[in-house]
Amino acid sequence: MQSVILILLLLLLAAVSGPLARVARLPLPIAQIAMGLALAWPTAGLHIDLEPELFLLIFIPPLLFADARLAPKREFVELAAPILGLAFGLAIATVVVFGYGLHWWFPALPLSVAFALAAVLSPTDAVAVASIVNRHAVPDRLMQILQGEALFNDATGLVIFRFAVAATLSGGFSLAETSGAFVGAVIGGVGAGLLVVFSFAQALKLLSRSGAMSPEAQVTATLLLPFAAYLLAEHIGASGILAAVAGGMTSGLTGMYNHMTPTARLQSSVLLETVVFVFNGVIFLLLGLQLPAIIRNTPSELMDGALYLGPVAAVVGLTAALILLRFAWIVTGVLARSFASRLRGAPAERESLRVQIVGSLAGVRGAVTLAGILSLPIALPDGSAFPGRDLSIFLAAGVILCSLLVASLLLPLAARGLRMPGDDPMAEEERLARIASAQAAIARLETLAREVEDERRDAAHEVASRLIETYRRRVDTRDEQEEVYRHARTVSEIENDMMRAAIRAERETMRRLAYKREINDETLHKLLNEIILVEALLERRAV
Repeated sequence: MQSVILILLLLLLAAVSGPLARVARLPLPIAQIAMGLALAWPTAGLHIDLEPELFLLIFIPPLLFADARLAPKREFVELAAPILGLAFGLAIATVVVFGYGLHWWFPALPLSVAFALAAVLSPTDAVAVASIVNRHAVPDRLMQILQGEALFNDATGLVIFRFAVAATLSGGFSLAETSGAFVGAVIGGVGAGLLVVFSFAQALKLLSRSGAMSPEAQVTATLLLPFAAYLLAEHIGASGILAAVAGGMTSGLTGMYNHMTPTARLQSSVLLETVVFVFNGVIFLLLGLQLPAIIRNTPSELMDGALYLGPVAAVVGLTAALILLRFAWIVTGVLARSFASRLRGAPAERESLRVQIVGSLAGVRGAVTLAGILSLPIALPDGSAFPGRDLSIFLAAGVILCSLLVASLLLPLAARGLRMPGDDPMAEEERLARIASAQAAIARLETLAREVEDERRDAAHEVASRLIETYRRRVDTRDEQEEVYRHARTVSEIENDMMRAAIRAERETMRRLAYKREINDETLHKLLNEIILVEALLERRAV
């Protein structure tokens, strides 16, 4: 019963953390950590014992699947060089440099555990960056690079982390065996992810023809996809992390969403966004809940006699070293790509020093780092304590907090008014797409009106004219002529306002009829769901 109450409390806090963060003018992750800390501090607060494997299973698959599904695939291809350089090159460099560095700094920390800690510190959190600085304050091109890096270095860091932990548990390390197992884990993980989403797409295609699967069942099945991909990969000894990423990246290519009903697609999209928001929030709340215990168990390796001066210096030094390594890697990458462009005779890539600084400060550690480090086993197979677990958790939690604080203080200032060469806000693409789709709809309606049988032709022309007028206003709203644009925009805004007022009147009337028992709850929910679809359309149109 206590666990159920705790889960409900965490969900409630995740829901109210957004408004509280805005009132307090704090970045959302920091506000959530503070809320968790308030619940747990001092000794009379809440305390949770987390099951490492269960923690990883619950949080990682849906977060990676959602990030992969929502990722801008086209931009990832166009920006492949900087994304891959950061996601793989920098991640591996972080593991190597900080793996050996941490082992040298803390000799009691086994090399394999040092590599595990370095691996879990390599993933960055683009969601945390977006919560710290306004999404539109960071140039689109830079934000797309950060999103691509965060997606792929999650997979890179966590896969290396799992191998480092396995080496610690087994007590031995063989480069040849590990390399072979790594390749197998990558291939098997990607294959498992592809198998799950393509199998589900085919099953959904068959079931949709017979109407045997309700929208609620379709939404539930899509929610379980990342867990299915993860568990299948882990069952065959492959990487469940890569399975979740591969499944999310290819889910749109399978056509499975085309076989879902419009209601199911809308519900699935909303549910996915809700799960990402809640899970990210719960992870940072859990960090706050764990902080008092982490601080009380500060490893003796960090204590130097002064009150917490050693631990603070270790965390600040490690965070600064991560930022400096990232800055050096970004500068080197820009120079390398510019040199390669000159060799090809293409224009050299140019990025200002401020862009490089913003990119370095944006390497915030967040939810994936925390989920990974808390999944460290508690004990070795022989029953002895897992070496360096408390030290690893302390350093990882400290780096998360420190990187969030540094980014919160410096990133908004550094990103203010920043622009990048080739930055495309996509407004022109959206305008052209809306015009083209509206013109195609007009042409189709005119054709349908001409093809209708004689006795229905007048009614068809009336309906087509009414619909065509709506689409023509949509075209005029995107017209480049200022006078036409202003008038059409005004008409569109008035129409939206009137539609919202009419919908409010509809909803009030339906609820009144239900209160008087003139309609039952089933009828009420059906009519309200239809209104929700219209409201969603109006909300999207107003964005």
